[in-house]
Amino acid sequence: MTLSGKPDLGILLLLADQEFVRALRGRMAAQGYDDQGRSDGFVFRTLADGPTTISRLAERLEITKQGAGQIADDLERRGYVERRPDPSDARARLLHLTDRGRTALSAARRFHHDYERRLRKRLGDDAIDTLRDVLTEMAGEAQISTPRFRASMF
Repeated sequence: MTLSGKPDLGILLLLADQEFVRALRGRMAAQGYDDQGRSDGFVFRTLADGPTTISRLAERLEITKQGAGQIADDLERRGYVERRPDPSDARARLLHLTDRGRTALSAARRFHHDYERRLRKRLGDDAIDTLRDVLTEMAGEAQISTPRFRASMF
């Protein structure tokens, strides 16, 4: 608690994030996507822009190629991505979203949209616009502009 008797801002941010993720996972599970991993959304959004290599995925997520490969293996095992030959380079393979991956991404995007719409209805447009401005300031424009998070934008 702060001196004002209100919860610390950091705690509120953490709790809000946890509640958002809990609600998202609940909605996704109810739609048949009960096997979602922590980084799935970032990968889905990256691949929504088009197929990519493991190396490029690693760059976008700012992780090692080995880590990106492990994520891709897991997503492939769960039926969200598939690897296909790169038509421009016979040695390379491209990651593609499967139909299941595309529908999971669409479901997550609908949740994000519905969540914000509900907040706007309850709190008003001005409050949510201000919240967006505050969160953008807190995160920092440079952080939001990184390829990792640019790939997450809708």
